[in-house]
Amino acid sequence: MDLPYELLVGLRYTRAKKHNHFISFISLISMLGIALGVAALIVVLSVMNGFQTELRARILAVVSHIQISGASGEMANWQSVAEQSTRHAHVLAAAPYVQAQGMLAFSQAVRGALVRGVLPEQEDRVADFRPHMKDGRLETLTADSFNIVLGSELARALGVMVGDRVTLIAPQGVVTPAGVVPRLKTFTVSALFEVGMYEYDSGLALIHLADAQRLYRLDDRVSGVRLKLDDLFLAPRVARSLAASLDTEAFISDWTRSHANFFRAVQIEKNMMFIILSLIVAVAAFNIVSTLVMAVTDKQADIAILRTLGARPSSIMLVFIVQGALIGFIGLGLGIAGGVALALNVDVVVPFIERLLGTQFLAKEVYYISNLPSELQWRDVTTITGVAFVLALFATIYPSWRAARVNPAAALRYE
Repeated sequence: MDLPYELLVGLRYTRAKKHNHFISFISLISMLGIALGVAALIVVLSVMNGFQTELRARILAVVSHIQISGASGEMANWQSVAEQSTRHAHVLAAAPYVQAQGMLAFSQAVRGALVRGVLPEQEDRVADFRPHMKDGRLETLTADSFNIVLGSELARALGVMVGDRVTLIAPQGVVTPAGVVPRLKTFTVSALFEVGMYEYDSGLALIHLADAQRLYRLDDRVSGVRLKLDDLFLAPRVARSLAASLDTEAFISDWTRSHANFFRAVQIEKNMMFIILSLIVAVAAFNIVSTLVMAVTDKQADIAILRTLGARPSSIMLVFIVQGALIGFIGLGLGIAGGVALALNVDVVVPFIERLLGTQFLAKEVYYISNLPSELQWRDVTTITGVAFVLALFATIYPSWRAARVNPAAALRYE
């Protein structure tokens, strides 16, 4: 192949002369530094993506994509709202709900809870409770049966199991000569669910919509309508569209707003980890500076000979840019290969390390998510590759510029 001599010389200079292995060793360290930095970036961002996806899945198992609630907290014409909403191209299903505060009592235990009245057959279309049922089925909620489905942590705090009877105390009371007396109703625990989010497992109770309407004296009214979309990331846009098209006063909220604190925290942490680990890659990339400075010093006689043979300063500069770029490219390739392989096998590697060390990194009693999820996104890999390669090229500029300024006469004086 007829390659430019700058490229041939640069490739040859990547390996030092036999009598000087130190430069080769420094080149190897530079490659490994870039490889480790890039691999760490890929793995950490993949784990952050996995956490974000897992958190979103657990939240959306309970929370619908869009929630339309009455402006006064109640909605009388929910059938009309549901019909208008499902006309939207991206809305797959709609389900009414009643949501109110309550207090559950069993024996000597008392716990506050968010009580949600649902229609089981419609709730399955807007939420994903079914895969998270720990004991029993959601279909046990039927009208006038006064059954209740509890989160696993709430049931544990009350000390109840499926089949036990708990008392639900509603704050909307009955006015008597003695004052306001809270409304009480006994419910039978028919099922338990566990979505893996302590907020819901410890504070959410489900009852049938008709039972909730009767307990909270809503007649035929509901709190609002919950919607499911074909693309959850379109929720903000669809919410704005529905706000403009609905012919009733209502408050519309999507999942990105109702749980913005969770996702904002994860995104900020992901961005900060990218910046911090990019600095590690930058440090590794700038090891190339020391490698090329020593290479320029070692090759001064060769540079002088090339100059006397007619090589231009820009050609000399290009020779050492090729050398530095090759070091960065090899390190980058190793880092991408190792990082992608590890990111795709985190679920195998981490349990092995936990068994080896006899410990658990994410205790179930402390963290929302007890396993270490990973989701490799090639967009992140592309960004990391571009940033690392630019840093490696940037590190070659100063040594290459110094090589181009070598004076041939001064370099050959003592040869």
